[in-house]
Amino acid sequence: MAATSVLDEIVDTARYPLADPNGKAWRAAVAQARAELADGGCTVLREFIRPELIETLRAEGEAMAPDAHYQVERVNAYNIPLDTALPEDHPGRIVLERGNAFVPRDRIPVDALIHRLYISGLFQRFVADCFGLAELHEFADPLAGLCLNVVAPGMSHPWHFDTNEFTVSMLTQPAETGGVFEYCPNIRSPHAEQFDDVRDVLTGSGARLVRRLELRPGDLQLFQGRFSLHRVSPVEGGTARHSAIFAYTDRPGVIGTVERTRQLFGRVLPDHLAAAADAVRGDRLLD
Repeated sequence: MAATSVLDEIVDTARYPLADPNGKAWRAAVAQARAELADGGCTVLREFIRPELIETLRAEGEAMAPDAHYQVERVNAYNIPLDTALPEDHPGRIVLERGNAFVPRDRIPVDALIHRLYISGLFQRFVADCFGLAELHEFADPLAGLCLNVVAPGMSHPWHFDTNEFTVSMLTQPAETGGVFEYCPNIRSPHAEQFDDVRDVLTGSGARLVRRLELRPGDLQLFQGRFSLHRVSPVEGGTARHSAIFAYTDRPGVIGTVERTRQLFGRVLPDHLAAAADAVRGDRLLD
């Protein structure tokens, strides 16, 4: 009953009656999500959060934002070291500026709406069903398991691939102008990097490959970011863009790499150092 209570309190169950995992409404929502993910690697459940909670969602994110780690960095789309030995025309040699910041999980209150939703077993089961997974696990990483992504005016989250094969996120505060989510559906696969297409997007000549997605606060986005190059376009105006990142995996005990963790949060914990020696990759793609 507790899991159902969280969904009843937070989710707009008039639009998404998800109390019964075996019910008709649940199956319909899952079927639509799966179809859209299969078609373009992305689906959005519009107005997933109860409308009366949208301002609470925004205010909680605004209160967390000062705890974000800010550090403008020069990166590439693969988040690998810039001095990695690569061919001259490799897209990994194209340098981008990453100006977004992250509030780590250990700075997010346990009573915040995004935290309550993140740990809900029923919500996790629903997300797993949408991705066609037998089960889902919270990211064991003590910093990256749940975080708030902050893109301040004048900054952007440049083109990149995710380490995880699937991403769950929710906009909590839109930018005044800009801050649009742009993505290239399935631009690569586990067996083909498609460097030419990636290079075209990074150099501005790949508009044919790019889709733009206008998100609203409370929209739940499910995305296959491991294979789809994506970014948040530069934020303009006087308002930062905030979005919650719910990190799950299809196997337990997964922790982020030392290098990526330090890059995103400015620090690492003993958990990251201990996990580094036992890291297991699911594919041979660049990160």
